[in-house]
Amino acid sequence: MTVILIVLKVKIKPEKREDWLAGIKEYTDNVRAEPGNVSFDFYESGTTPNEFAIVETFRDGDAGAAHVQTEHAQKFFPWMGKVVAERPKINYQDLEGEAWNDMAEVTPE
Repeated sequence: MTVILIVLKVKIKPEKREDWLAGIKEYTDNVRAEPGNVSFDFYESGTTPNEFAIVETFRDGDAGAAHVQTEHAQKFFPWMGKVVAERPKINYQDLEGEAWNDMAEVTPE
């Protein structure tokens, strides 16, 4: 099985922060409802205000391709261009196996 893992680093214009938070929340809900989505989350940097990471996983390449064709993605991408301070950075990986595995170095006590 091949899964798709995408991590984005996004810097938001400070004056667009509230717009971003509302927009990414709505987009998150829409993406999570897609049949091929495994997970979709966003996080703000603990050290850099208005810098966010988006972590998304799709069950396979077909699900990833279907994602970018959805109505909500087609609306979100142009809208995102209005709130970002610079072009987002992307890390796109095709992975064999499961999307998430246990970390060997840490065991709960």
